[in-house]
Amino acid sequence: MASSLASLDEDKKIPQHIAIIMDGNGRWAQAQGKGRVAGHKAGVESVRAVVTGARKSGVKALTLFAFSSENWQRPEQEVSVLMDLFMFVLTKEVKRLHKNGIRFQVIGDLSRFSEKLQKNIRKSEALTAENTGLILSVAANYGGRWDIANAAKELAAQVQNKEISLDDINEYSLHKETCLAELPALDLLIRTGGDYRISNFLLWQAAYAEFYFTDILWPDFDEAEFSMAIDVFDQRERRFGKTGEQVTKK
Repeated sequence: MASSLASLDEDKKIPQHIAIIMDGNGRWAQAQGKGRVAGHKAGVESVRAVVTGARKSGVKALTLFAFSSENWQRPEQEVSVLMDLFMFVLTKEVKRLHKNGIRFQVIGDLSRFSEKLQKNIRKSEALTAENTGLILSVAANYGGRWDIANAAKELAAQVQNKEISLDDINEYSLHKETCLAELPALDLLIRTGGDYRISNFLLWQAAYAEFYFTDILWPDFDEAEFSMAIDVFDQRERRFGKTGEQVTKK
């Protein structure tokens, strides 16, 4: 049975940055004979569970995929409920995060959200800005391709303004303009719900991340399941282009 506290084992490799694609809310609700929006509401409890698990385990950064740039295509009622839930998190849950020393931030193109929602995002980020514990990033109206294109646009502007030269553009300089550039490298990407794809999430950041896919639907993903994912990560051999022998000798 997986330990509920991954940090109890001092020899365990703990991922410093974990990202999660929280999938399966709609299917969970349908299996319960409820509307899809009920699944999104139930999923809030799973968010609380993984934030708690991350804090206990010593994870430094947790990034959650809440709303993709493609999710606007969903039914209007479902999108409306997601926006309401986002507002609820910003007004209620952020206070709890602040109390526990968690720094909260939202990544993505926020321009499409209402002015009220954007204001609450800025207020929540400011409230927790000085906290030194876990960094919780919520990706909203986010897409990995958007992230890379936005970084490239920023570098192009710097060249145009003669702040840098064309030769200054490389992987490192582009990385500095992407979302989450100030965080530890992404170690583990978890996807719930049984699908085996990353759905345009953290494309740049996931270059050498370990992937963990589970059939568990997001509302059923609790602290024990989170700990199990860390257990699996601990068993992975991360070579980063080297041979297994080289890693073993190190």
